[in-house]
Amino acid sequence: MDLILASTSRYRRTLLERLGVPFRCEAPRCDEDALKPGGPRDPVALAAYLAEAKAASVAGAFPDAIVIGSDQLVALDQDVLGKPGDATGATAQLTRMSGREHRLVTALVVISKGQCHRHNDITTLAMRRLDAAAIARYIAADQPFDCAGSYKLECRGIALFERIDSADHSAITGLPLIALTTRLRALGVPIP
Repeated sequence: MDLILASTSRYRRTLLERLGVPFRCEAPRCDEDALKPGGPRDPVALAAYLAEAKAASVAGAFPDAIVIGSDQLVALDQDVLGKPGDATGATAQLTRMSGREHRLVTALVVISKGQCHRHNDITTLAMRRLDAAAIARYIAADQPFDCAGSYKLECRGIALFERIDSADHSAITGLPLIALTTRLRALGVPIP
């Protein structure tokens, strides 16, 4: 069975490795930044749209494979916060989220034999009130420049939060393994 993760994310690759099934990674053949302006404005719908675009772009080249696509974004009210890119962007995002709740939206799409299976995981996070010094210390420690919302919960970022409500904690890192395992088993992939 040819299982492909349509992603270059090291976080998603590490998560999928936990299932112990052979797979390979292929870079999506689409430009998600170019897709965002024409996509849905609702954060949940946008994440789903981008995850499907990634999976479909790879599935088109490998029609006999099972292709996994995923996208993740942070929704603060109805605004979407992406990857900050640098310390200035991370500082701005964390300052804006300080003392507030936001949603971490993780969309999963699995394409197999022309069938598209979709799942959205929404985690609600309540961030502690942070002063400028705490934000600077955190950014220096984790350098979360490639993470939506400017934090890494699997590292020191966990200390930024008062509460995290999630149905699937693996989704927080970028790939909801509970939903993925269910779908892969239904497709005949042997998972312990």
